[in-house]
Amino acid sequence: MRRFIQRWIASAVLSISMVAATVGASYGQEKVVRIGFQKYGKLVLLKSKGTLEEKLKSAGYKVVWTEFPSGPPLLEALNVGAIDFGNTGEAPPIFAQAAGAPIQYVAYEPPAPKGEAILVPKDSKLNSVADLKGKKVALNKGSNVHYLLVKALEKAGVKYSEIEPVFLAPADARAAFERGAVDAWVIWDPFQAAAEAATGARTLADGTGVVANYQFYFSSKKFLESDPKIVDVVLAQLSEVDDWARGDIHAVAEQLAPAIGLSVPVVEVALKRQSYGIKPITESVVADQQQVADTFFSLGLIPKQIKISDVARRSGS
Repeated sequence: MRRFIQRWIASAVLSISMVAATVGASYGQEKVVRIGFQKYGKLVLLKSKGTLEEKLKSAGYKVVWTEFPSGPPLLEALNVGAIDFGNTGEAPPIFAQAAGAPIQYVAYEPPAPKGEAILVPKDSKLNSVADLKGKKVALNKGSNVHYLLVKALEKAGVKYSEIEPVFLAPADARAAFERGAVDAWVIWDPFQAAAEAATGARTLADGTGVVANYQFYFSSKKFLESDPKIVDVVLAQLSEVDDWARGDIHAVAEQLAPAIGLSVPVVEVALKRQSYGIKPITESVVADQQQVADTFFSLGLIPKQIKISDVARRSGS
């Protein structure tokens, strides 16, 4: 257990140092909402529109935004009190809860199984997931694609122990993939769409028929208990942005592309594989998420069994 927690914390050291200045500044404010976001997604759009700041200003709240490279360090920042709210895929909160992080699920986006995939180089001799046996597979440890890999291997009759996982962040994984240092790469959009466009990477399998690929929104337990109405305001503003994005994908792509350094067509591909409609947590979603947790525990990826229901805010609660 101690080693697991130490590894979890070590994975986030860089990102925590990035937000240290923000933490120091925000503690001086009586009312502040500190939001962690990743380079791609609905929170980026909300930040760019500036509507949340206007809504919360009347309530006497300031918004502080901090960017993270992936879900695991974002949730570690929430764990140590550096942020109050953020979003990740389905796997990072499993590791966070197992490490004792005070997270609370507050909303989710419907499944987007095509938004993550196992890629191989265009000239690779690998033609199925079963061919990954004995191969090196790059992935971001503790991210959504970790679960995709586990379940895709299981479906193909290959044990997780029969492949060689290479844990790399997206940028490093892309470099390893392009120079042939790994045989396959499990990655999510928009990195997935970018690799397909730039390298001609082929898909061995995406999440279709294998995993749901949910996106979740989280608050710290402390912030949710002290400011539940502010969490509701954030979610309401996210829903408005979501409605806009669903109705005009091209406009969203044009807005996102410069910020994330990708072409508009690539971002459009990614957006079309995304899901829309931010919803309250349901019993069905909790049950699906419990399956992820149970799978990771059975593989020894987390040190103890956890109950998702313990940290899920249902509709009306």
